[in-house]
Formats: sequence, C-alpha cells, structure tokens
Amino acid sequence: MPKNIKTHLYCYDDHRGFAEDVRKRFTDSSRYTVLSFQTREEFIHKLEEEKENNFCKIAILGLHDTKEQFEMIDHLTTDIKKIDQRTGLILFGPADKMEEIKKTVKYNIDNYIPKNANSILRIHNTVKKLISEHSIGVFKIRRNISLYVLLAFVVLSALLILISYFRFPRYF
Repeated sequence: MPKNIKTHLYCYDDHRGFAEDVRKRFTDSSRYTVLSFQTREEFIHKLEEEKENNFCKIAILGLHDTKEQFEMIDHLTTDIKKIDQRTGLILFGPADKMEEIKKTVKYNIDNYIPKNANSILRIHNTVKKLISEHSIGVFKIRRNISLYVLLAFVVLSALLILISYFRFPRYF
C-alpha cells in the first residue's frame, strides 16, 4: 500500500466509560483520529459534516443496561447508515445483556463486543478488519478503472489496425 489510509473512529459514549481506553489504544495520529461524543446531536452532526469524505469511518457505540437505550441506539444506527452507508458500526455493551442487544439492534452491525478485560483488544481487531474491508473496496474500484482503461486501449488498437488494413492493404 503506497500510503496509510486515515481512519476516523467516532465513539458515542454518554458516560465516558470506554472512550479514553480506545484513545489510548489508537495513539498513532497519522493513521487514526479518535473523536468522542457524549450527546447524540453532536455525534450525528459530526457524521453529517464528514459525509462526503472517502476515508474509513467507524462508529463505536457504547451501551448500558436500560432497554430504552437499546431502542435509542437502534434508531441511532439507522440514522448513521442513512448518513453514510459505508460507516462501520461496533456495539460495545454489557456481557450479560448481549443477547438482548442483538435482538433489539440488528441493523447492519459489524460486531457486538461485550465489556470485559479484553474488549479493547477486540475493538482493535474489529477496527483492523473494517480498515481492511475499506482498503479492499478502494483497490477494487481502482482495479476496475484500470481494467476499463486497458479494455479501451485494446479496442482502440484493434480498431486502428482494422482501419489501417482496409486503408493500406499493401502493408499487410
């Protein structure tokens, strides 16, 4: 890869429980930008601001024990996917409520991570996976463009050879 792809991590953490741990894990400022939000409005506003940019965006949503918050996060995930379909979603919640979270919030979640001792490592691995998927998508687009240019060159060359054959038959 010729250059590092800048990855933006958006942490929605209304109780400030995991955002600092994520910030400590992703310290390389040339590769990662970690932004933390406590309110839904700030979070959505920032995603709408950076809707047109083509860098890798990952939203990490922190959950707590209440059923009302599960439903609010379900609406938030729907809003995030409406803003930018390519944004990766990671849900970070209590381990004992994970099955209930999976039943409530099911809209295009990339990974559900329970809170425990190795959860930050699991977040890191999921972020790496989403970065790889984003890079594969970028390289797939580049490959397709290169293929179309090559195909156009071959067709143009064949057309020029055909025209020259009929125009100058004595050279063939």
